Amino acid sequence: MSLPPMTALRAFEAVARHLSFTRAADELGMTQAAVSYQIKVLEERVGTPLFVRKARRIELTETGARLAPDIEQAFDLIRGAFANARGALDNQLSITAVPTLAVQWLAPNLGLFQLAHPDIAVRLDSGSTMVDLIHGDFDIGIRTLQGPPGNGLVAHLLVKADFTPLLSPELAQSIGGIKTPADLLKLPILDPQDDWLDTWFAAAGVPGYSAEGRPLSLLGWQSLLGSAAMAGRGVAMLTPILFRDEIASGRLIQPFTLLAPADRAYYLVYPESRRNVPKIRKFRDWILEATAYMREAS
Repeated sequence: MSLPPMTALRAFEAVARHLSFTRAADELGMTQAAVSYQIKVLEERVGTPLFVRKARRIELTETGARLAPDIEQAFDLIRGAFANARGALDNQLSITAVPTLAVQWLAPNLGLFQLAHPDIAVRLDSGSTMVDLIHGDFDIGIRTLQGPPGNGLVAHLLVKADFTPLLSPELAQSIGGIKTPADLLKLPILDPQDDWLDTWFAAAGVPGYSAEGRPLSLLGWQSLLGSAAMAGRGVAMLTPILFRDEIASGRLIQPFTLLAPADRAYYLVYPESRRNVPKIRKFRDWILEATAYMREAS
């Protein structure tokens, strides 16, 4: 049996992934009518509908749902094959990383990778937007996840996000030092509505922490919280291994060894189909070795 037209398969893959003719058309640079026509061509070849068209959405039929994963995997393999083929020529590695790890670890250490691999140019983008690594332009992502994502992606644990209070030594001395966990409640708290505060104080035997009456702030990223803490603005719940240099230099202090477990960790992520691309393999091997001490400490 001959294969259906590649254009029809490509249209089906895009519509099945987005569950939207409009978004598929935008991605493919086609009109919605053209995408609909290609789906009709494929449905005639298969001999049964592939989508159920409803008032404001579409759904895959049983046949479409069986077909979609294999078609998507086939296109991923094609993308991977071309990526591998151009790997020797493409010397730019594009990385998207969450701000905390980008600021606290990657930016200060990335030069070491480039010294070891001067043939690879690195482009680093730091932001909170979740990038589609399989179909997008980035080679590698560093993300905070609750576990390996699957869905055609490979994930390597870099460091757990376990946390504890950190603060400036000047702020600690303003109340004569921190002797017990309850002493922290006498000080300003950064991001007082952060769930990590409830978790850590409960683990430390200080029940009933409340943000009530405290000035509200929402800095969010640990890198921003760390900067505010070093400036003496308050106590911050942070992952101490990411602030090892700040603690060693005395800009921050960690009053207690107690670490509370986070429900997420930092992972290196890239498409399964590109695991053997030379620049990805080199960066993976480098960062896993360079961050080994963080996993050993957790």
